[in-house]
Amino acid sequence: MRTTTRALSGVGMLITLGIVYGDIGTSPLYVMNAIIDQTGRQAVAATPIMLGSISLIFWTLMLITTVKYILLAMRADNRNEGGIFALYALVRPHANWLIVPALIGGAALLADGTLTPAVTVTSAIEGLKGQTLGSVHFSSAQGWVLLVVTGILLGLFLIQRFGTERVGRSFGPLMLLWFGFIGLVGLINLVRVPTMLRALSPVYAVQFLFSPVNHQGIFILGSIFLATTGAEALYSDMGQVGRPNIYGTWPFVYAMLMLSYLGQGAWVVRHSTQLAATHPVNPFYAMVPASWQWFAILIATIAAIIASQALITGSYTLVHEAIGLKLLPRLRIKFPGNVKSQLYITTVNWLLCVVTLSIVWYFRTSSNMEAAYGLAITVTMLMTTLLLHAFLVQRHHQRLAWLYVISFGLLESLFLLASLAKFVHGGYVTLLITLIILTIMVFWYAGNRRRDAHLEATEDVSLLDFVPQLEQLSDDDQVPTFATNLVYITPVSSSYRIKRAVIYSILDQQPKRARVYWFVTVNETDTPNECAYTVNSLGTRNVMDVQLYLGFKKPQRLNVYLRQIVNDLLNEGVLGDQTPRYSSIPFRRVGNFKFVMLNQQFQDLGVQGDLPPLDRLLIGGRLLLQRITLSPQRWYGLEFSDVVEEKVPLFIGQQPDRTLRRQR
Repeated sequence: MRTTTRALSGVGMLITLGIVYGDIGTSPLYVMNAIIDQTGRQAVAATPIMLGSISLIFWTLMLITTVKYILLAMRADNRNEGGIFALYALVRPHANWLIVPALIGGAALLADGTLTPAVTVTSAIEGLKGQTLGSVHFSSAQGWVLLVVTGILLGLFLIQRFGTERVGRSFGPLMLLWFGFIGLVGLINLVRVPTMLRALSPVYAVQFLFSPVNHQGIFILGSIFLATTGAEALYSDMGQVGRPNIYGTWPFVYAMLMLSYLGQGAWVVRHSTQLAATHPVNPFYAMVPASWQWFAILIATIAAIIASQALITGSYTLVHEAIGLKLLPRLRIKFPGNVKSQLYITTVNWLLCVVTLSIVWYFRTSSNMEAAYGLAITVTMLMTTLLLHAFLVQRHHQRLAWLYVISFGLLESLFLLASLAKFVHGGYVTLLITLIILTIMVFWYAGNRRRDAHLEATEDVSLLDFVPQLEQLSDDDQVPTFATNLVYITPVSSSYRIKRAVIYSILDQQPKRARVYWFVTVNETDTPNECAYTVNSLGTRNVMDVQLYLGFKKPQRLNVYLRQIVNDLLNEGVLGDQTPRYSSIPFRRVGNFKFVMLNQQFQDLGVQGDLPPLDRLLIGGRLLLQRITLSPQRWYGLEFSDVVEEKVPLFIGQQPDRTLRRQR
């Protein structure tokens, strides 16, 4: 769900709780459990382990979430939008190499997100193991947990296509209840061991890292890092709720999270002997009073579902932004709700569903998932650090930029090093997914760049050279009318360079007579929701060069935009009258449209003799992705328009075959 409520308000802060904090807010379900599994159930060392671990959690949240993301990253907003792709769009004009951290970080963020629904929902449902409800007793077997988790996640993915606006309205109050509950339960346990408050001192964090009771050394940070995995989502969701509402809610969320961690630590200290002697116990559920257990499981499950919902919709937004920045192939985007930026991408939804359910059944338990969780997100955070450094340099904060990149670069590199220990325990899964997504991004982005570079040198002509012929053809009564408005969606440069294939299509294959020829260039801009256009009539009433400027979050509904442009030009007298003789629409002024799509293809990729092998590979991969993803007609919203597709050859680097000889 999205909202336009961005100013600080009670309603805005309530909505923020429901949208922004799902991931980081459900971390108490599994963080302490992961720490205990990693350090071992040492009864005699429970106090120093808990003091050190909670101190590390507190200062990790302080440094990474509060300082880096809340106080610094949110200042780097792109017209109030945040996230790694919005940040890249902001800084990319200043250095070409910044595409590298953007691609790696975006791929890692999408990959790591597949684990969030799996680990949160599984952790919540595992609280039912061994519980009794009336005459129903839940066994400790994991099989039925997997079935319930599968049912919940499958249901969640199934309802996405209908939109989640109504459901989303209840997220805020439910998350407020969740945070209040975990804070209250944590406080109840903390008052029994008030000395746990010493963990707020950084001294205990440093001591624990180098203490002999910490057998894992710095690798314990791999589990500590799980407490802040939702920090990147905070930044990404800024555009939905506004910076002031995040500022207003974070102190409350931070306090409730720390009360929960302190309470869990207090429970472990009080029950260290029991914890060491019995089967694995999750401290989150163990510290809840017996009479509250069912409510705890219910509210935890709801919070886990909300966190999963936020992750799913966040993935749609991330992919949409990547498509707008030409980092991913075109995919069908739907807007099921009444909120402008509420998205649904079918392909992404079901890929997420398959991958998430596969993770659930592959790892089976939340503790196994925790071992793999967080590795890829450390990569994303490091890439965000590099982009933020570029942003600070761009804003002429040189000293702050270097202080920032050195301090946070070292800190996050330490977390990455610690998380690498998870590689053999399942981290390879998320890294494999990251590499797959990254490969697709590289082929699409680099393939586009290399193709365009070769085309500029071989296939461009000047539109101005052909304007007289186009005017003459438009007035030639001996040629049957092809369309009133003939539209080509093709780039026209500032010097009026255009693909030769476009002119060939109009003049050579079969002359296409139209009252107006439209050459529309769609420019994806760095401003998220920009929607503007310019028109150059080239001194005619028949040839229009339209430059359309759409933000990377704006839907590409060309038929709607173009009809509006024609009406504007008719009002200004730039275009001649187009009133059709016959029409079912009263007072209709705009004639018919016909869109021509040129599908350029290699006749034989293998014969492009002068094309370097790497370029051949990248362009070939890009063409393959083009064939298996969304067609231009559907991408530009022209499914119900009159569209003609023409296949034309794409000769890049093609040279004459010198072996051809004429026989005498």
